Amino acid sequence: MAKKSAGREHVWLQCSETGDLNYRVSVNTKGGIPEGLQGGLKKYSPRLRRHTLHKIKRK
Repeated sequence: MAKKSAGREHVWLQCSETGDLNYRVSVNTKGGIPEGLQGGLKKYSPRLRRHTLHKIKRK
């Protein structure tokens, strides 16, 4: 069996323009969410076919 990481959490990245949940990533929440992720990431949006800002969304 694989070890479970106590300090990590799976979150979704939601496109700020279309609202689609395009990516699921694992982030380290032990010391809080890093500042680079709180502002959002530029990721590819398949619907718009270009890079857009994606922000963290917890389900």
